[in-house]
Amino acid sequence: MADWADLHLADSTVGGLPSWAETVAHLRDSGAPTAVAALRAARRAGRPIVQPRCGVGAHDAMTELLRSLAPAGPGMLTVTIDSFTRLRQFDHAARVLRENPADLNGYPLVAHGWQRGRELVATVDVPLEIRHGSPDPRDLFAVSLAAGFTSFEGGGIGYNIPYCKNVPLATSLECWRQVDAVCGRLAEAGVLVDRELFGTLTAVLVPPSISLAATLLEARAAVAQGVRCLSIAYPQGGEVHQDVAALRSIRELAARYLPADVEVYPVLHEFMGVFPRDRRAADALVLYGGLVARLGGADKVINKTNQEAYGIPDAAANATGIHTTLLGGSALLDFVRLDTDRVAEEMHWLQREVAELVDPVLDGDDLAGAIVAAFDAGRLDVPFSASIHARSEVVPGRDPDGAIRYREAGSLPFSAEVRRRNADLLRHGAGDPGRFIETVSADIDYFLHHERAFPVPA
Repeated sequence: MADWADLHLADSTVGGLPSWAETVAHLRDSGAPTAVAALRAARRAGRPIVQPRCGVGAHDAMTELLRSLAPAGPGMLTVTIDSFTRLRQFDHAARVLRENPADLNGYPLVAHGWQRGRELVATVDVPLEIRHGSPDPRDLFAVSLAAGFTSFEGGGIGYNIPYCKNVPLATSLECWRQVDAVCGRLAEAGVLVDRELFGTLTAVLVPPSISLAATLLEARAAVAQGVRCLSIAYPQGGEVHQDVAALRSIRELAARYLPADVEVYPVLHEFMGVFPRDRRAADALVLYGGLVARLGGADKVINKTNQEAYGIPDAAANATGIHTTLLGGSALLDFVRLDTDRVAEEMHWLQREVAELVDPVLDGDDLAGAIVAAFDAGRLDVPFSASIHARSEVVPGRDPDGAIRYREAGSLPFSAEVRRRNADLLRHGAGDPGRFIETVSADIDYFLHHERAFPVPA
């Protein structure tokens, strides 16, 4: 039987929690909507639910923000956690909360406490997810469970390598192993916590096979601890055939690498790169994301807004983003068809790349150790990473159609055929070798420089 001791919590955290038995009973019997129920409903309907990002410091403001977004029709809502809490600076978060909560860039749940968390869960009629970015989320996770949250994002790779400069992978993988072990015990008690894996990584020109490889390895680690519900998130790259192929591949890869009794839900993060400044063009890009999610068979899509180029979106923009994304995934656009042969070809090569990345890591008995060793050797890598524990030798680039390929694959264990295909696809879109920085920057700013692709009136 699990209890709070399994998470090795700070004394200040564990002393304020309800008992483990009360927490399990509340999660199981409260009657609040759950993430897994929302995802199952989306799967049955064949349309993705939409979830915005949102998080502010003050409790009343967070409550009002959730209430203001609910009428827009989200299938799930977010409580985004502040940076101090993500870094386990709980005292600092509490001090800023007392002095000026507007200075916080998210909701400090640990400082507020689980009772206020339960108030948030009861505020709306859709489930809430905790999104944060912490390499060591154990205290936050415990408070989240006590509060009644049924979806918790992150993993030992995705919430370390993209965010942190010097947190050893072995440390973050062990912290997340403990989280997943508790989820496994909860599953045995009849409580399914949706564990969403952050395949978005740095969100900067992430090659699809790196995204899917990282989340599959985290998924294997999670199911080994008993996790039975996984959302595997992928970041929209910008080329529709590649993005649809990646989303459709999630279920096929899950069938190959994960047990059949694990529920797996593909999730699309709408484009997280540089957004167009023209708000009509930005709305078109948001609509495009909803369409891609539906075509790819995603069960959930994390929406963007037409204010992305200007800073943190306000509630009205988020509501509009929800509506626009829902429209993109609606029956109105069911007439849209893709080149099925092209999607199938992308799926074949993408799944081959993923297999060449993950199969050597899965070859031994110590998965966490193999992941650490692979990153150390560059056999796993994330481009543009802040972490000293990733080599960042991989250089991505866009082909003439906008799909993300490997300009430089570094030490990734790709076959000659995979390397040759990437080189061939980039041959006509490689740019001037003497203007390498400008070429990569243009690839990053893809939609900013292609506002003219959206036929909006003057």
